[in-house]
Amino acid sequence: MEHISLNLRGIRAEELSFKQNNVKIPKDAKLDLKPSFSRRVRKTPDNEKLHFVTLEVKIESSETSPKPFDLKVCLTGVFEAEVGSDFERRAFNVQAVAILYPYLRAAVTNLTGAAFVAPLVLPVVGGALFPEDREPPEVFPN
Repeated sequence: MEHISLNLRGIRAEELSFKQNNVKIPKDAKLDLKPSFSRRVRKTPDNEKLHFVTLEVKIESSETSPKPFDLKVCLTGVFEAEVGSDFERRAFNVQAVAILYPYLRAAVTNLTGAAFVAPLVLPVVGGALFPEDREPPEVFPN
């Protein structure tokens, strides 16, 4: 994966939500929260170097998969980088998520702890968070 030079200019919380559900979980049951992650990358029309990367994690209860709580944490990082080719864009996306993810983990842990439930610690991710970023590019740059 190509490395690209980028600078983090700031991070803001777009949404931090926690909702306790009245779900009875058996004491010996293994709880599988199955967090879902998403990202959105935007550029500003007046500054080609400025990028907004939004990283979100959700845990949602359903009838088929009850969870003790619903959670949503959405953070946006403001980055400055020169991104031209598809390879640079892909490298930028991977690197920006790698920078934002520890902040997302901390926000989830702090939010669950502040809600007086056992703090949830998301796993450390040593590579790309999203499956599409783990796929090798179809065409290599010269």
